[in-house]
Amino acid sequence: MPVQSASGSRTTIDWIIFSLYLSLVFIGWLMIFAAEYKGPETSIFDLSNPIGKQLLFIGIAFAVLLLILNIDWKFWRNFAYPIYGVTLLALVAVLIFGTEVKGARSWFFVGNLSLQPAEFAKFSTCLILSVFLANPNTKLTQTRSVLISLGFFAAPVLLILLQPDAGSAIVFFSFLILLYREGLSPIPLIIGFVVVAVFVLSLLFNTWTVVIILMLLSMIFLVQSLEYRMYWNISIALLAIASVALSGEGLRLILLIVNALALVAIMFFHWYKKGKFNTALSILLILIPSALLSLGTEFAFHRILEPHQQERINVWLHPDKCDPHGPLYNVVLSKMAIGSGGLTGKGYLKGSLTKLNYVPEQSTDFIFCTVGEEQGFIGSITILGLFLFLIIRILQIAERQRLRFFRNYAYGVAGLLLIHFVINVGMTLGLLPIIGIPLPLLSYGGSSLLAFTLMLGVLLRFDSQRSVN
Repeated sequence: MPVQSASGSRTTIDWIIFSLYLSLVFIGWLMIFAAEYKGPETSIFDLSNPIGKQLLFIGIAFAVLLLILNIDWKFWRNFAYPIYGVTLLALVAVLIFGTEVKGARSWFFVGNLSLQPAEFAKFSTCLILSVFLANPNTKLTQTRSVLISLGFFAAPVLLILLQPDAGSAIVFFSFLILLYREGLSPIPLIIGFVVVAVFVLSLLFNTWTVVIILMLLSMIFLVQSLEYRMYWNISIALLAIASVALSGEGLRLILLIVNALALVAIMFFHWYKKGKFNTALSILLILIPSALLSLGTEFAFHRILEPHQQERINVWLHPDKCDPHGPLYNVVLSKMAIGSGGLTGKGYLKGSLTKLNYVPEQSTDFIFCTVGEEQGFIGSITILGLFLFLIIRILQIAERQRLRFFRNYAYGVAGLLLIHFVINVGMTLGLLPIIGIPLPLLSYGGSSLLAFTLMLGVLLRFDSQRSVN
């Protein structure tokens, strides 16, 4: 598709991304139609149902896309800060004037249509980070630049958490991918990974188990640089087996002491043989805070969280403790719908679970269930392939840009799509907690569709100007 450049010459947008965008939007509307279909009387132009609304949003999105493709790319660089400021004001305004839906004050309503500022805040945050990181004076090896970068997405995260909408807030952490690409030390990412791992393990098991696991992992790490490491590894494996076999309530303290003594002995031997005291010290600096975090997590779960919040976590990590007709209902029906599709699916408009509205939010957060039931494994894999192809293509486009601003923006968009995709599909399959994140371009929702159209439209515009310096 030719577009007009700033100099008046005609350039071509990337037809692969454009085609993937059109395909996902079209498939999304078909799946929304299937999820909301009530019979021959169903009208695609009825704005009182999601089918008609989404069709209207698609029309608006295409108009927005055509407009974006003819806007000078410098506009987005020059007005990144004002755009970011407007979205922050919108996030503040929605807390005051917004309409509360299902416990979250996240939407402005205009008649029968709604607008969610958090969706557009993703775009503005991506834009401002791209501009800031492209500045020659920005060095992510400097604390000041790192703090400012983190502040740019921490501000919308805090405002969104006040709504409260934890799902939308989590998505903003995808920008860490962009920061890492631009030179952020991997240490904060590693620390973040350890924190999340300890948090999940603490909820899955208990503090004493997590501490023993960390001790065993520390021992394995230390002995890899020692002689006769095969014998060391066998000894640690035997200790691990003993810890599992003797994990009764009365022996926990003894097992903890034995593992602690073993770790101290290996640390001393490692220091004595290798003279690397800093390595042993680093192990302690990771182990002790992790143990405290694990203890705090278990305390918070049992003493601070409300019963319904505990249920959400148990649905994810301990489904055996949940009532299949209660909080576990969504996940059970979601997996049942996807699994019932088999290899080729039941056929378009023939999904029985979809038709009878067994799956909640089936046109929004659980749209992938409709795909799985009606189009089966083949249809589901096709959707996954289209998303992965889109993300990979965006990363390819990012690496061919000459301007850092363009490259940064492409990485930001790729990260947002990746996190949305992984979390949405993961929660419909029961692999991740249900936190209410739509599947981009497929799920029903005007704000999400317009926001991602805006992101991809600006990306296409930037790529059409990749020859500029």
